[in-house]
Order: sequence, then C-alpha cells, then structure tokens
Amino acid sequence: MSHRPIIDAGPSLNFFSVRRERLLFQVVGPLAAPESVQDEVLGKASRDQRFAPAATVWRKLPQKLIEVLPDNPTPQLEQVVQRITSLPMSQRLRQRKDLGELMVVAHAVVEAESGDDVRVLIDDGNGAKTAEFERARLQRMRDRGDEVGSLILMNTTTVLELAVRQNLIADRGEMRDLYRRLRGLDDGLVPIERTELLSQKLWTPPSV
Repeated sequence: MSHRPIIDAGPSLNFFSVRRERLLFQVVGPLAAPESVQDEVLGKASRDQRFAPAATVWRKLPQKLIEVLPDNPTPQLEQVVQRITSLPMSQRLRQRKDLGELMVVAHAVVEAESGDDVRVLIDDGNGAKTAEFERARLQRMRDRGDEVGSLILMNTTTVLELAVRQNLIADRGEMRDLYRRLRGLDDGLVPIERTELLSQKLWTPPSV
C-alpha cells in the first residue's frame, strides 16, 4: 500500500508562499501533514508577511488535497517519539522547537511499520537526517524478513526535478525564476548551481 506523502512546514511554506501549490499537487498528489506542521505554517505566516500567502492557500485547501493528521498520543506514536527523542511524547509535545519535523517522521514511521510505503517531503537538515535514519532502520527490518513498508525521502529540489520530468516547468528560465523565489524564502536551499536543476541530463528528453 502507499500512503499520502507527509509534508513538513518548510516545503509547504515554500510552494504555498509563491503560489505554486498547483505544481506541488500535480507532482506529488494529495498530501498529509501533522497538526504541528499546520500550526507552524499558520504561525509563521502570521508573523512574517513574506509567508502570508501560505496561510491563505492552506485555509482554502479541501481535505481531498490536504489531510491534517492528529498529533494526539497513540501507543504507536508514543513508541516512535520516545525512541527517537528519548522523551515521553507528552513531554516532547510541550517543546515546540522542531516539533513539526519530528511529527512528520513519527507519523510516517507508524504508517510504514504497518506496511505502507510513505513519501516524506522534508527540507530541514536535522529532520531529513532523522528521516534517513528511520528509512535505513526500516530497510534493515525488511532485510531480515519483517513485513514493514518503507520511507521515501523527498525535498523541494526533488519536487522540482520531477516537475521538469513531467513537463510542468517550461524551460531553464522558468526554473531559475521559480528557484530564486523559493530560495528568497528559504535560506536552507543551496544555490541552484549546486543542484542538478539546470543540468543537461535533466532537460534532455529521453530517447524513444
């Protein structure tokens, strides 16, 4: 089985703030996000005018496009959060720092441990490292015969690469402009020259 991709606040703020939500949904389909991510998106949008469009977009999205996952403690979530953080979930929920990315990974792991293949859309360095650690742990479980699913890690750059392959971005000029706007909101994005987004390989049509 496959589960809706679970998105973190960073990519949500990026794509929604530049009003390219349609591109995001065309590439990855309907999304899910933890309550803590919703809170982070709306909170940041209220504090920083650059992100105000993200709140407008988020509030207009129907459930068929964005499913908000409750962060209420369940035995499965509690087990994952405590294993990752060495803290009881009730205590970790009171610490807002990096909570969204933690709950993205935790929700994804719970679904993967039940047998689903789950895409995780996350840009943050520490959150991505945690997600990669959990991806590798699930792979080891499968290698020894456990019936679990997998985590597939994606980020903003991955989405843009897929958009090119799906002919959703017209040319390198449009890519440069879009990436410039995204990077203006997210200083964690590396310069475009350090990505493959302008590479000949990406923009060369596959041979028939």
